[in-house]
Amino acid sequence: MGISSSHTENGIIEVTIDYPPVNAIGSRGWFELAKTITYAGEDPEARVVILRAENRGFCAGVDLKEIQRSTGYDALVAANRGCAKAFAAVYDCEVPVIAAVNGFCLGGGVGLVGNADVIVASDDATFGLPEVDRGALGAATHLARLVPQHLMRTLYYTARNVSAQTLHHHGSVIEVVPRAQLDDAARELAKEIAKKDPAVIRAAKEAINGIDPQRVHTSYRYEQGFTFELNLTGVSDHARQAFLDGNHARQANDS
Repeated sequence: MGISSSHTENGIIEVTIDYPPVNAIGSRGWFELAKTITYAGEDPEARVVILRAENRGFCAGVDLKEIQRSTGYDALVAANRGCAKAFAAVYDCEVPVIAAVNGFCLGGGVGLVGNADVIVASDDATFGLPEVDRGALGAATHLARLVPQHLMRTLYYTARNVSAQTLHHHGSVIEVVPRAQLDDAARELAKEIAKKDPAVIRAAKEAINGIDPQRVHTSYRYEQGFTFELNLTGVSDHARQAFLDGNHARQANDS
């Protein structure tokens, strides 16, 4: 359980998120994920990194319970810094990162996937930012890399989810497959990239980042500033607790 990595054939490294049941990642987990992806890219034998997940969905974002349990703002600051580190690690990884998305991809999950180089998804995958319902802001930077501007704004304000098929239509998801075939689809793409000259691919990754019109690191930190403001005014604490209370009530009704 946690963050793990494994080397497969042809210089492909798989990094797996495993925080059951929904992959809500605590602050330490975000830093660990950042470190693991960075180390994978620095491996001279690495050619491609696949970012995948176990459990019911790819990632449910930050662990809100950790923030609500803490006093002061230490947990909030750690979660925000951890997310920034993890998102940056995907973007700055020295080799291409393929995100293999199963089930739900929410909040911080969109931050990871939006910074990936290639995205494959299962046919049950959904993507969304519930931030406005949690009293936070963030990852619009990354959602804007997945969908057109006005759709991004609609999804952001409404906290609606969008399907993998919709993202495929807009060109951000390259392939949608049955869930049982997701890992194989990601590995086939990775093998195709891994066959290329690794020096050229590493140079290509750096070059593409260098011409990117969006400065993803600074724009995301700008968004986070409003999250801190909402927390200082007390808005966020009430929103997070309302979500946790409602989620607890739903679980009780299902039992």
